[in-house]
Amino acid sequence: MVSLTIDGKTIGVPAGTTILEAARQAGIIIPTLCWLEKVSPTGACRICVVEVGGIDQPQTACNTPVKEGIAVTTESERLTAIRRQVVQLLLVNHPLDCPVCDAGGECDLQDVCYALDVDKQRFEAEDVTHPPIESWPLIQQVPSRCILCEKCVKVCHEVVGASALVIRENGERAFIDTVDGQPLNCEFCGNCVGTCPTGTLLSKPFKFKARPWELTRIPSICTYCGSNCQIDYNVKHDQVVRVTSADGVTANDGNLCIGGFFGYGYIDSPQRLQAPRLRSGDSARQVGWSEALAAVTSKLRGVIAGPGAAAIAGLASPRLTNEENYLFQKLFRVAIGSNNIDSEARFGALRALRTLDAALGLKGASNRIDRISRSEAVLVFGCDATAEAPMIDWAIEQACRKRDGKLVVANMREVKLTRYAETFLNYRPGSEVDLANALVKLIVEQNLADDSFLQRYVKNLPEMTSHLAAIDLQQAAEKTGLPLVLLEEAARHLGKAGSVAVVFGPDITRSENAEAKIQAIANLALVTGALNGDLGGLFPVDEKGNMQGLLDMGVCPELLPGHQDYQSARSQFQNAWGVDLPTGGRDALGILEGIEKGEIKVLYLVATNPLVSFPDSGRWRKALAKVEYLIVQDILSSELTDLAHVVLPGTSSAEKSGSYTSLDHRVSCLRPAVSPRGESREDWSIFADLFQQLLPKARTFDVEGVLAEMKSLVPLYTAVCFETSGRCRPCQKELYQPVEKELLYSPVNGSTAAEGPQLLTGKILYHFGTTSTFADANLEVAPAGYIEMNPADAQTLGIKEGGTVRVTSVTGAAQGPVRLSTMIPSGLLFAPYHFRDLNIQQIIPSGRNRVPVQINKV
Repeated sequence: MVSLTIDGKTIGVPAGTTILEAARQAGIIIPTLCWLEKVSPTGACRICVVEVGGIDQPQTACNTPVKEGIAVTTESERLTAIRRQVVQLLLVNHPLDCPVCDAGGECDLQDVCYALDVDKQRFEAEDVTHPPIESWPLIQQVPSRCILCEKCVKVCHEVVGASALVIRENGERAFIDTVDGQPLNCEFCGNCVGTCPTGTLLSKPFKFKARPWELTRIPSICTYCGSNCQIDYNVKHDQVVRVTSADGVTANDGNLCIGGFFGYGYIDSPQRLQAPRLRSGDSARQVGWSEALAAVTSKLRGVIAGPGAAAIAGLASPRLTNEENYLFQKLFRVAIGSNNIDSEARFGALRALRTLDAALGLKGASNRIDRISRSEAVLVFGCDATAEAPMIDWAIEQACRKRDGKLVVANMREVKLTRYAETFLNYRPGSEVDLANALVKLIVEQNLADDSFLQRYVKNLPEMTSHLAAIDLQQAAEKTGLPLVLLEEAARHLGKAGSVAVVFGPDITRSENAEAKIQAIANLALVTGALNGDLGGLFPVDEKGNMQGLLDMGVCPELLPGHQDYQSARSQFQNAWGVDLPTGGRDALGILEGIEKGEIKVLYLVATNPLVSFPDSGRWRKALAKVEYLIVQDILSSELTDLAHVVLPGTSSAEKSGSYTSLDHRVSCLRPAVSPRGESREDWSIFADLFQQLLPKARTFDVEGVLAEMKSLVPLYTAVCFETSGRCRPCQKELYQPVEKELLYSPVNGSTAAEGPQLLTGKILYHFGTTSTFADANLEVAPAGYIEMNPADAQTLGIKEGGTVRVTSVTGAAQGPVRLSTMIPSGLLFAPYHFRDLNIQQIIPSGRNRVPVQINKV
């Protein structure tokens, strides 16, 4: 600790603290324009100058470390004069366009001018500033307003890791530009705009939409991915005109991705459903809610009385709140009498949860995301964290770039984090089990395993020993296509670390033989000690916003709310709900087969679109075209709603209340920022009305009542709490604690690696499910689907950038434009699943995300 005096106040701070940080701890505010807590200090603006006893020249407080016994003065006539002159110099060629600048009213430069009484200009100089840059997508750059604070450059490089911005030229000609001088081509996270202290960097979608004082800010969360970043909806005239996030007080520290910052356009898309619709034959008409719900109720009652409730099925969604998913499963099990319920979790997240629960007693991530940021090593396995969970990406950047953590990336293709990895394991498709097994064996052989943890918690260590003895490392290296020396290097990084975070994603969970791959990764988490201690952890990643909450609510035939086994907990819920619960139940594939056989008469789809996002989507298309009665509850018009007999318009996350559960078990609340569009209604209220009509004697529901019932029946949520005013305070579900001698090492063996051309589908950075394809900003940077391939493969096939190829698998064919990329290895193709025009999921068999394909030039 170092003792010093600031403005007569004696304080003690840790060595290495800057004067600015010490002053803040003492409650003393030193003005600044270039300082930002989450990046390294720049010392560019010189506004923060202070006087230090014994030193003639003023010192910049933001990058001057404290020393024992120094006396600091932060306010004096001399300092005021210096600061005023600095501001005047900043304003030499600064345009006086505050009336038309979007930053007017929330401009730090404006505030400093007022605070320092800068009302005259004593200097003049030739105006050599660069003209405005209009060619960038989504962001306008006005160099004449720039004070060269470098906040944008540093946030882009140090926090986001995109490193897309630089300072070009020198002196008065200097301006912020892209690295290559071409139009901006980056992650389009908007963090550079959010951190700009002037109107230099502006959001084009927000430009001229509102003045800051006209906006009402409604605290909420972004529901696009499982990070659940805390945001503020900025509302004017009942319309969301921008989204912001505050530094220092949010779980995401003010950082957003393209979805959070720019992706709100779908809320007022022209495709929004605004009234219920009934279809008869080939024609559909708008109706009122009473007629629509009466039609649904009548059909459900007729089927229940005829073929029976087992002929009714439903698919829910991770786009729904916890309360809505809870009500959905209760509507089916109690009011309808059917356990035929499921969701897209069947194809990924549920497989991970069931596998981890069986081996480790783990029902999701084992730790909080912020614990990744202080881990000594991070393994990212089959996951593009930048696209699938940006908050995890930022935590990894903190651990392995700002700190000294070791990053190991294992993936079939290069992803953004590859550039920062100490070791990149570019394995062959299908060799994931062999790779994980080899790393486990190497860590154990090198005496780097967490033996004390294994001895205390693993119940079948002899089985682990015999399994590892049978693993041939040379053979594993050949199957993965990786040099053994590279595997040894990765094992050292993971084995020597005192804390390890293991992150795995959809490339694993949605693949063929996913359960075996997840078991192998769980074994790796055991031997590295990822489940031991406060730091690190095991993090299964799914891209959807409330996937964890969906599973917590028991929206699948095997589970009741709280991950309680359906058969074991059935009597408990029967007593609580006062009904006999149905036996059996179909999962998503069982529902699909039931439609094809004519056994499922009614299908109720809520906020999900199997025609685009489910594997084998072509098979789903045929089934939904023939189902006797299709109910679709959604917010946007699509091919799916065109097929529906009844369309029920729900609301977006900006229009509803309720809670979401992040992938690391933070429970956060939504608050309505704008009113429902047209006659649309919150999804929970639609479920509640249907429940009431089917069971007139049942009690009425509201969000608070549903939450109270959830807390009484779902052990995971008994401590959920929200503040009644101000920003919702996220509450953490009780985190995972391993039980002694209850963890299971799973001896799994690899299968034959894939041969021939393979096509992998997945998420890209700029889109989230299908919802963001209705947001203009997202479409501006990623307007359509494509098929990505290695240039060498393209040359062999005679295909050029932008040319069209047709890919054919055992389940179907699709064609789209080619995008060439060296990040894709030879023999592998990649296509995003978001786009209806490409509809790549039609060639992917159920239970997979990768398939052998035949490639033909079109």
